[in-house]
Amino acid sequence: MMNVKNNKFALLLAASAVSLALTGCGGDDGTDGNPGDPGGPAADVVNVLNLDVTKVTYQDGMPTIEVFATNEEDIPVVGLQDLGVTAAQLTPMGATGAGNSAQWTRTARVSGTDSYIDNKNGSYTFTLELSEYNADMTQRFNVTAGGKDSTLADGTTSVPRREIVKDFSGEGYQALYTKNIVSHETCTSCHAEGEPITRRHSSYYTQETCATCHSSSMSEEKQWNHLIHNIHNTAKTFEDKKGNEYTGEAAEALIQNNCKSCHVEPDADSGELTEWGNWTRVPTMETCTSCHVDIDFKAGKGHSQQNDNSNCIACHNASWTEEIHTDGFVEKKALIDQYAMEATLTAVATDSGSDTTLSITITGADGAAIDAATLLTNIEQLESITNVGPNFPIMGYNPSPGNGEHKVLINLVKNGTLDENASIVDGKFVTTISNLPYGEVGADTDTAFSFIGLALCNDGTDLVACGEGVDSTSMKAELAHGTLSGEAPSVRHTDSVNFAACESCHGTEWELHKEHHAGFVMTEQLGRINEAGEMIVGVDGCVACHTPDGTYMSGGNKGALEMKLHSLHSGGDYGIIKGLQCSQCHNDFNLDAFKVKGALATSSGKYSTPIAATCGSCHSHSDSFKPHAEGQGAIIDGSYEAANDAAQLETCFLCHNPNINDHTSVKM
Repeated sequence: MMNVKNNKFALLLAASAVSLALTGCGGDDGTDGNPGDPGGPAADVVNVLNLDVTKVTYQDGMPTIEVFATNEEDIPVVGLQDLGVTAAQLTPMGATGAGNSAQWTRTARVSGTDSYIDNKNGSYTFTLELSEYNADMTQRFNVTAGGKDSTLADGTTSVPRREIVKDFSGEGYQALYTKNIVSHETCTSCHAEGEPITRRHSSYYTQETCATCHSSSMSEEKQWNHLIHNIHNTAKTFEDKKGNEYTGEAAEALIQNNCKSCHVEPDADSGELTEWGNWTRVPTMETCTSCHVDIDFKAGKGHSQQNDNSNCIACHNASWTEEIHTDGFVEKKALIDQYAMEATLTAVATDSGSDTTLSITITGADGAAIDAATLLTNIEQLESITNVGPNFPIMGYNPSPGNGEHKVLINLVKNGTLDENASIVDGKFVTTISNLPYGEVGADTDTAFSFIGLALCNDGTDLVACGEGVDSTSMKAELAHGTLSGEAPSVRHTDSVNFAACESCHGTEWELHKEHHAGFVMTEQLGRINEAGEMIVGVDGCVACHTPDGTYMSGGNKGALEMKLHSLHSGGDYGIIKGLQCSQCHNDFNLDAFKVKGALATSSGKYSTPIAATCGSCHSHSDSFKPHAEGQGAIIDGSYEAANDAAQLETCFLCHNPNINDHTSVKM
């Protein structure tokens, strides 16, 4: 018996698009297109590859599937060489035993031109021999094509990567159910769209592809519901088949073991991710042991003995499972939201120079001021870091070679004790800094700025007195500006990176620098309203420490903000997640910002011109970069004086025209 589904509508639409683009129904060679078999020219450029499974038929349990390929203009793509299909079958929840989760089983995998027929009209036909087949179960076809160095049959037309999954009933009709727990879009909030999820292990781009392949046909530890949790925390380290080590350190630092970083509830009535909540509803031994590695269920180690999943839900009901995995994050956010800070920075001239007074008010969630004296014993650390010149700070982390000045760090409170350089005045924490190196009226250096971090001791929900063994939480940070002249302060631009992009990976309660400082959480408290009336939270306060002269290694760790963020996030020697794209962090490139910058410390005691230093934070691994940049007037790893003198002589932007979607763009 032959059963035919047949998503002919999509095929007919594509055929119609081609027909409408032509004068008649025929191609350039004068041949007419047959119904459902469009004539006309094929695509000679493929900037975007679209794939669809348009037809599935079965004969004696063997599926024949038709894949249709078009480019960004809906023109059929002929001559694909790197095209493949993986088939999988979905066993429903509980079908293999009470409590077991739904599971994909890979049933076929073919690729390459020998595995399909190119019908020369944009369609490709695969006939698969399945290792097992049950017509009552959902059947998935995972289609992959293109990628690095991939071309059409002409050998020159490049083909970008594309991966899709299409699910059907076992008879080729619309699937009645599927397993859709985490979306591809959730993964690409951290992993780069259009890049392999892990270039060290494979060349695949979507978690749907990974889930289709890492199925019940593999060993338990390689199955997706176990593996995906394993690689996102540090509980267990392992090596893949290529000898690459996976520790989970980067992933844990990003998502902080917060299940809801990945298990994101879709919008109500969207019809998407209908099983997103299965992480709480269907607890299994296979999934739980990916994080709880000290448990051996069958041996009764670390848990009551059990041989299967039939009784898991009896104790681990959905509400309790969610509560135990997320309550800590909920409580932390609630605590952070209870308190805020307001700060002012006021400078006055004195006979010997100047006095700059920093005043900090702690407020409650309602915005009302809280008397500082009542909070003193609950403060583990109240830290201020003050610098001068927001757009290009002139005080180094260590003494700057330009003026011998370094940032001013004051712990107004440490472990419940008020510092001798601080006081409480009218319920506010106050400290005064003498003789900051202010510049001329109207210059960037007429402005001082203080970045303030606060850590409060607590028991998880309420504040407690600080002491040995007492936990603390980093609270919202604050940023204050002030001028010696009394004129409006200069502020650093925030149109390049919006902290909302950082939150998409790091989450909203990410405590930065807690190990070395008070730590802080970046929120709207640091924001400024832009010309469009939008609240923008920038990373501008970070330059108080991440100065042009670097941080504690004086350039040895690429500590200047312009380089540090790139070196941490790039695919170079410092890269955490491979393949990140500029647009994942940047709103825009503010190239005008380079006009107010000088030398940046690029290695210990050595400096480079600002454009070359910024680009070099990613491209330092390229042997061709240094001579190319120096040929355009740049100084790389030279003296402070030489790099500073040449800072505005670089001619990079005469040719280069970088933008967030293509930072390699050049002017033609």
